[in-house]
Amino acid sequence: MNGLSTEEDSGSQHDQVCCLVDAGERCTQLAGNAAYNKRIQKTVAQRKLRLHMDTAQSSHNYICEYHKGVIQSVRVKRKRRDSEEDFGDFDGDHPEVELYNLQVNTLRRYKRHYKIPTRPGLNKAQLVDILMKHFRTVPVVEKECLTYFIYMIKANRSKFDQRNGSNIDT
Repeated sequence: MNGLSTEEDSGSQHDQVCCLVDAGERCTQLAGNAAYNKRIQKTVAQRKLRLHMDTAQSSHNYICEYHKGVIQSVRVKRKRRDSEEDFGDFDGDHPEVELYNLQVNTLRRYKRHYKIPTRPGLNKAQLVDILMKHFRTVPVVEKECLTYFIYMIKANRSKFDQRNGSNIDT
């Protein structure tokens, strides 16, 4: 699973030496069960490691634990598509809002309120992507938002209720 294939059923690999030449010197450590396959060769070439297989003296493609660790340490870790670090333009200064939890009608009202142009017939996931891009661009005055939020909690009403002239008193 880690990109270094293992061969469990090869009989006499325990007395074999690593097949790699490291910086011009042949490795003398005992080979493990990790194979130096095409994918690993590509990684080594991309990362410009000074490793290559000694095809003249080695009749196998097994490498030692040391070189296995070196190759694994330089490999690029792929991020999951749904991870927070890979989600759009997230810069860490603003909290991430999960618009996907909202109903489609709510998303459409948001789109209509801000007059966001979209093509007709979008599914929920596409709509969320477009709205999320817009949502991140909306400027927010944090101090003003917090002030109104605290007022709403203490007075049990919001600034929107004041605009409409209605009072919510219990």
